[in-house]
Amino acid sequence: MFIDTHCHLTDQSCGGENLDAVIARAKAAGVNMMICPGADPEDIESAFNIAKTHDNIYCTLGIHPEHAGIDASKYITDEMLRDVKTVGVGEIGLDYHTGNDNRLSQIELFQQQLSMARQYNLPVAIHTRDAEADTADILKNVRGVMHCYTSSWDLARIMLDRGFCFSASGILTFKNADEIREIFAKIPNDRIVIETDSPYCAPIPYRGKVCEPAFVIETARVLADIKNLPLTELEIILEQNTRNLYPKIK
Repeated sequence: MFIDTHCHLTDQSCGGENLDAVIARAKAAGVNMMICPGADPEDIESAFNIAKTHDNIYCTLGIHPEHAGIDASKYITDEMLRDVKTVGVGEIGLDYHTGNDNRLSQIELFQQQLSMARQYNLPVAIHTRDAEADTADILKNVRGVMHCYTSSWDLARIMLDRGFCFSASGILTFKNADEIREIFAKIPNDRIVIETDSPYCAPIPYRGKVCEPAFVIETARVLADIKNLPLTELEIILEQNTRNLYPKIK
């Protein structure tokens, strides 16, 4: 089966009242498991509850760097992190795309959540954008995945050496994504997982539409071509990689 390792099912455009229909379309497309991340502090409880109430959905809990300056422990509890349906800490990281005036508060939030991951022995789902040097400097002594990877091969080599996985999103299918495709061609097969990042990054031929987990198949087709693998073989590899990345998945 295919597993969408990162889909924001708390977003009303690809979840909410439409969640049952989104799940049904995913299953019809062969996507039988999903991982719902936290990102907005106000969505943490919702992501956790979605995982708790659906057998085929797990969650990672974390706070995105755009919310730097808050205390993550006020939103992510011990009970949540110990729960069998919480498989990781994420989406966490650094984002200097619009500037780094709040760099220190981003780093503080990032380090706080990395400490949570170490304390509970959980992998991390990492967001990094225009912050490669700090990401590489900080991201040590922890395991996890570089979510929706679009950064450089130089950073990829560093994180490969540290045991990280890399997640391919719909961006892999974009016409102007040759460099990203080249990077994923170099990444070992056993270090790759796949995601939609719903409701964002809809792959071709759905670009411009609200993304949802069913669309992960289109990214898988492109990835299979890059890796020169039959889609059915890639499906098996991706599922095993996801289970290795997130050992709490049953």
